[in-house]
Amino acid sequence: MEIIQGLISFILHIDEHLVDIIHNFGGWSYAILFLIVFIETGVVIFPFLPGDSLLFASGAFAAVGAFHITLLWLVFFVAAVLGDTMNYQIGKKVGTSIPPNSLLGKWINQEKMFKAEQFFNKHGGKTIVIARFMPFIRTFAPFIAGASQMHYRDFIVYNVMGAALWVTLGTVLGYFFGGIPIIKDNFSTVLLLIIFVSVLPGIIGLLKSRMKK
Repeated sequence: MEIIQGLISFILHIDEHLVDIIHNFGGWSYAILFLIVFIETGVVIFPFLPGDSLLFASGAFAAVGAFHITLLWLVFFVAAVLGDTMNYQIGKKVGTSIPPNSLLGKWINQEKMFKAEQFFNKHGGKTIVIARFMPFIRTFAPFIAGASQMHYRDFIVYNVMGAALWVTLGTVLGYFFGGIPIIKDNFSTVLLLIIFVSVLPGIIGLLKSRMKK
């Protein structure tokens, strides 16, 4: 329970935590940001790590000189591409038929996995791009692409395209709007709004499926 509370606190107050990270680790902060995005996109049991909010907050800090925006973009982009690539390879070897009682099955949210699989079956390769902007689905999509034996050449194209769009949009919005007084004074509210907008497509899809039933 304490771990969950700590994670929620990290996501909602990511600006404060970034200040601590920058203060304590200096240039190594880039490596920490790389690891967070790499794990969030590359390890199927960690879909709850901050993604959209981290990009936005880091972009806002780049605007005040805490990060170099070009280097920050490159770090996030490489982390996102490599993360999805690793997730794809894991899915290719493991597959989606994971016994719930297995060690991996206990860690994976089976319901989210099933929704991601449905989304992938409906939208095909475009899922890799679209899912970048959808928490949880973002982590499961490359895993399912690998398990579905999607051709790697097609996957890497969608992977690079999605990573570029996601990282650019997240960091640029933070860079240009994060320093605006009204946003700066209500940063936690803005992050909550970003998270809500990110999960909105999933909520709409869930409502549509229930209405059909």
